[in-house]
Amino acid sequence: MGLNMEDRWLSVDEIGGYLGVKRDTIYKWISEKGLPASKIGRLWKFKIADVDEWVRKNSTSEHPAEGNNE
Repeated sequence: MGLNMEDRWLSVDEIGGYLGVKRDTIYKWISEKGLPASKIGRLWKFKIADVDEWVRKNSTSEHPAEGNNE
């Protein structure tokens, strides 16, 4: 029985590629925005389902634009 992408833990580079952002952004999101990740030894690992849910909950489309004084 093979593992599909959703069943395995992804690396920082893999999740960055999945989201289309650089690895520095991933580290920043972990520390400042609560991106769901697990540290295994020295490595951060991610589950796609958890990251997808986090993205949906933290989508900028759900928040009013900053600086909008209306």
